[in-house]
Amino acid sequence: MRTLDAAVVRKLSVGPMDNNAYLLSCRTTGAQLLVDAAAEPERLLELVREGSPEGRLDAVVTTHEHRDHHGALAELVAATGARTYAGVADAPGIPVPTDVPLAGGETIELGALRLEVVALRGHTPGSVALVLREPSDAREPDARAGRAHVFTGDSLFPGGVGNTDRDPERFAQLLADVTERLFARFDDETWIYPGHGRDTTLGAERPALAQWRGRGW
Repeated sequence: MRTLDAAVVRKLSVGPMDNNAYLLSCRTTGAQLLVDAAAEPERLLELVREGSPEGRLDAVVTTHEHRDHHGALAELVAATGARTYAGVADAPGIPVPTDVPLAGGETIELGALRLEVVALRGHTPGSVALVLREPSDAREPDARAGRAHVFTGDSLFPGGVGNTDRDPERFAQLLADVTERLFARFDDETWIYPGHGRDTTLGAERPALAQWRGRGW
């Protein structure tokens, strides 16, 4: 669990592929958003109740269409009534209807929090990341104002970008999006929350960008 100025971030690994699910709780209003209802719905509901004893869940964002990232989505929505969000190109591949399709550039309001949606194409056509900045009420257009926390799904991990099945076009697209939309915009202290495994920072990964480009994955 990470306690930020305006939010609490809880992380839980679930399912046979050790997917990371993240619960964001607004410290001002109690509103809550889950990133990837991946598996094990009862454990995810316990996580929701850790942040809200009454089980409040306002939204679930699915970062992309792969089943290991939405296996518990139907159960979570049925239990909580949460609104569903997903990339517009991936929404048809998710068996639960998407209430709010995302193209990138939108802002999701969660209580006092503002989450920017960033499209990161390549792992899937409609993969999205979420950016939470501290302080949450920053109004400056400069994305470097306030430390950023980015939930990247399977688009960026410690050690490289997500799997593109050795397709050079998909890899080039994903690396370009990650480079231009994350590394070029945010500073080295930016915290990265990936879809599997441990967290990292942009500063830890930035020196390897040329290596990733050279190896092609």
